[in-house]
This record gives sequence, C-alpha cells and structure tokens, in this order.
Amino acid sequence: MKILVCISHVPDTTSKINFTEGDTKFDTNGVQFVINPNDEFGLTRAMWFKEKQGATVEVINVGGPETEPTLRKALAIGADGAIRVNTAATDGFAVAQQIAKVVQDGGYDLVIAGRESIDYNGGMVPGMIAGILKANFVTNCISLEVDGTNATAIREIDGGKETVSTSLPLVIGGQKGLVQESDLRIPNMRGIMMARQKPLNVVEPMDANMETASVKFEKPAPKGAIKLIDPDNIDELINLLHNEAKVI
Repeated sequence: MKILVCISHVPDTTSKINFTEGDTKFDTNGVQFVINPNDEFGLTRAMWFKEKQGATVEVINVGGPETEPTLRKALAIGADGAIRVNTAATDGFAVAQQIAKVVQDGGYDLVIAGRESIDYNGGMVPGMIAGILKANFVTNCISLEVDGTNATAIREIDGGKETVSTSLPLVIGGQKGLVQESDLRIPNMRGIMMARQKPLNVVEPMDANMETASVKFEKPAPKGAIKLIDPDNIDELINLLHNEAKVI
C-alpha cells in the first residue's frame, strides 16, 4: 500500500499573530511553524500502517522553501520521502489540484489529510482532492483500518459516530481519534539524522484555477474588562447580572 500524507505548515497555536500592509498580509516574523495537528494524527496513523503492514509513506506540502523544515520533521518521524509543490498555498481549490496531480502521477492508494488546517480552517482540501480523483472520501475520520483493498472507517457525526466500509483508492480527512495524543511521535536523534538522507523532491506546480483570495484579515476583539465579586456578596452579583450584564 502506498500512502501520501498531506502536511500543512501552520503557526504554532502559542504564536502571537500580526498582520502587515493594511491587514492584508500575514506577518511571519517571530512565528514558530509546526505540522498541522490534524495532519500529525494522520501521519502517525500512516506510520502504523508502515510498521504493521509494510506500507510506503510519503508526505506532501504545497508551499515555498520555508515549509521544508516542517517536511523534514515529518521525515524524522518516519516518512520515507517528501514532496514539495513549489507554489504558495493561497487557495484551497488550487492546493487540491496540485496534490491530486501528484497522487495521479504517483499511483497512491490512500491519501491521508487533516480534516482542516488550524490557520484558515477551510476544511475543503481533502474533499476536493477526492472529487478531482473520483476517489472514495471519508471526513471527520477517527478510526481507519485497511485490509487489502478494503477499508473500514469510523467518523464523527452529529450526536454520534458512523462506521463505513469502502475501498481503495481512498481519501480521508482525519482528526484526533485517528490516533490518540499519547501516540504522537517526537523525532529522536536517529530519526533527525536519517531525515537528512531521505529524498525531499521539489516539483513545479501545474497550472491551477484560483477560485478565492484573502482580501483582509481582522483580529478578534480584545477581551473586555472583568469584575470580581466577593463570593459572599450574592446580592451584588445578582444586581450586576440583572442590570449591567442583562443576562437575567
């Protein structure tokens, strides 16, 4: 089985976010970038298939040279090779087209993507890849087993879980539950050294349709001031909730 894991290069959630050029550009200065958490769950599951079933695992990112340290981390975790499509990831549909072309050329059986990235939270790329490839698709995936060309997946739905049976080729949008946080892997020194020897192939992008563009960014409103009420002063609390907050 040949697996391709999609890796998004996203800001760490602890990073302080700023914008430049009239709030039209994201300011990368001082920002630490990491593997998108949903993608990391998928990569860890792919490593399980590699170790238990002898699968080949490669990772892909659509982006510039600045994303290569993130791909190298994926290689250090255990992926066999990496591919970087040399174009900025500014539009979900264009990204899906680039990845779908690589999948078609590479003959992959299973594509594992995160259900969404934590920067733009578009949640569109995995489904678009499946649509372009005319492959089966399961999103919000929290469990995946593969037996030959047959797959069984569990996905979250409103109010519960759904178990589905399907077949390869398959695209999934994974999330926490595909593996547990305790299963995530930290690259060790041996893995880091081996990653330097593994192939990281840069491919030029195909012509792709750009359907969207970010016009402007805006930060959430700052948190308002708070008032602390003595726990014994119930009357004042009720008065403020009624007359100031107007919630009762």
